[in-house]
Amino acid sequence: MRQYELVTLFQSEEELFRQGKEAVKAALTSHGAEIVKEDDMGDRELAYSIRKKKRGHYMLYTMNFEQKEIPNVEKIFKLDTTLLKYLFVKKEE
Repeated sequence: MRQYELVTLFQSEEELFRQGKEAVKAALTSHGAEIVKEDDMGDRELAYSIRKKKRGHYMLYTMNFEQKEIPNVEKIFKLDTTLLKYLFVKKEE
């Protein structure tokens, strides 16, 4: 397993943020991710509108994850309407 970081941007409404956060965590754990750390980076104003939203709530996940599972999780993320953007990054050791 490799270590990855996942940055997610959720809609800023509290209920949508909570739903999105639970959905992301469920998708990751169901595909074998071992979440090491979760950082709530807060609600911020966006530099440009995304899906007509001007604010977003950022979360940073650090996890151990198999590379081959990333495309499967990305398919789930694309269908989630509470998730505005996401980015997987391989963490350098």
